[in-house]
Amino acid sequence: MKIKTAFFCQNCGYESAKWTGKCPSCGQWNTFVEEKVQKDIPLRNAGWQPEKENGRSDNIVNLSEVSGIEEDRLLTPDAELNRVLGGGIVPGSLVLVGGEPGIGKSTLFLQNALQLKDITTLYISGEESAQQIKMRADRLQIKNDLFYLLTETSTQTIFQEIKKLRPQLVIVDSIQTLQSPFIESAPGSVSQIRETTAEMQRFAKESHTPVFLIGHITKDGSIAGPKILEHMVDTVLQFEGDQHYAYRILRTIKNRFGSTAELGIYEMTGAGLRQVTNPSEILISQREDQLSGVAIAATMEGMRPMLVEVQALVTQSVYGTPQRTVTGFDLRRLQLLLAVLEKRGGFHFGVKDVFLNIAGGIRVEDPSIDLAVLCALLSSYEDAAISSKICFAGEVGLSGEIRAVNRIEQRIAEAEKLGFEKIFISRYNKKGTDFSKFNIEVVPVGRVDEVYRSLF
Repeated sequence: MKIKTAFFCQNCGYESAKWTGKCPSCGQWNTFVEEKVQKDIPLRNAGWQPEKENGRSDNIVNLSEVSGIEEDRLLTPDAELNRVLGGGIVPGSLVLVGGEPGIGKSTLFLQNALQLKDITTLYISGEESAQQIKMRADRLQIKNDLFYLLTETSTQTIFQEIKKLRPQLVIVDSIQTLQSPFIESAPGSVSQIRETTAEMQRFAKESHTPVFLIGHITKDGSIAGPKILEHMVDTVLQFEGDQHYAYRILRTIKNRFGSTAELGIYEMTGAGLRQVTNPSEILISQREDQLSGVAIAATMEGMRPMLVEVQALVTQSVYGTPQRTVTGFDLRRLQLLLAVLEKRGGFHFGVKDVFLNIAGGIRVEDPSIDLAVLCALLSSYEDAAISSKICFAGEVGLSGEIRAVNRIEQRIAEAEKLGFEKIFISRYNKKGTDFSKFNIEVVPVGRVDEVYRSLF
């Protein structure tokens, strides 16, 4: 039997017949690794073997003959997971979940599997023993008689066990530990990940069984595998958060069955992950004293409105070059806003150190947070506190104008629900919107200097 070798880029999965220093696909240096590739065994004889009904093979069909009825999704008791997946688990879908080591990926999906009382679930672990998983399940204190464990890494053995059990949901922890007997390379290599994922994909599509793949991530935060893994699956979820905070965010990166703008928020507790149904309350600190440098932003994450606290500290620079330090916000965006304040407002931030933090350990990319960042900077610059009953929603342009943002009514409603008395928005958001129905004062502003005069 002839065994061929090929060179794979460990960063992007590019295949080459010979070693090369620089990858022609992604441009990275020294990423090529030689792997054995078995070319002689046809893929149809490998991995998952569906049982044919009446010996009939699949034929080409006309698009008009295909039934367009949407299949019922499997709703989990976890409303956050349902939201991120676009309304529940789609039968036959392949979902990839990535995240930092120890962030809680295994706990999240073990907890969800145990909560599905009427679904036969198979949890395949290639990293932990059955005793370790049992210890985690005991900590979660959830009983489920239809939950089954399999500690195995060979895909051939896994599919034999799947045919016996016929599960309705399969969870693989993790895809980097699986090994196909038809590829002669180490588990975790590009060719092994590509083959084992392809086998899982065939199984999911032909048996209409949803499969969750838990994946490792690289040093730069991308899912190890590399990018080929994300292209093969239907949905990619990223589980993220600072290990020093109790809060975790489940974010959608790719979703063939729903929006990629949704996110779910959890709190890590001793008894597992708790759903956070109202994230605004946890992202705003409960402070009694009025402090300078703090402003509340009405932001949107997907379809969900959230209020987050922006903290800024502006001090006199004692070194030659002023420092610019941010947490949870884009550094280049901060430099842009400082330039706007310097040029349009006459504030001398060029001789100041600026530190900016989004409270709660989350990262916000919504441009509507600009106005709150700007107001927090001005508050710290003037050392004058902004009332804790005021919040902001607006994007700041290079000429100092306050630009309109989307879904303004949802933002105002969220601020009203949390007891805020006043919200500053762009005057360009007024067109065609009736603000009289809200029991909160809406202040439309057009320029940065108008905001400054209103607050200070």
